[in-house]
Amino acid sequence: MQPVNVIAIITAKPGKRDAVLAAFKDNVPAVHAEKGCIEYNAVIDMEGIGGFQAKLGENSFAVIEKWESMDALMAHAVSDHMKAYGAKTKDMLESRTIHVLTPA
Repeated sequence: MQPVNVIAIITAKPGKRDAVLAAFKDNVPAVHAEKGCIEYNAVIDMEGIGGFQAKLGENSFAVIEKWESMDALMAHAVSDHMKAYGAKTKDMLESRTIHVLTPA
């Protein structure tokens, strides 16, 4: 079975990215402890790269995830700690786009 890759693009309301990232980081240990979690980390734009970079922007960050299986990803999506994170951050978010990907 191939791992499941996820890239989520999270855009916070103006001035709220740091608060959303703090809530995200508080939740990371619980996610890393989930069965099937291979990788789960937030990333922001790197500075000084040059003109070829397509920036996420000052209000956005990406979540890079890798799961052992689709079952593990689906269990993650409905876990109590993810429900709590969602409730805690929902009023601070502008948008959330989730891309579930497989190796080409």
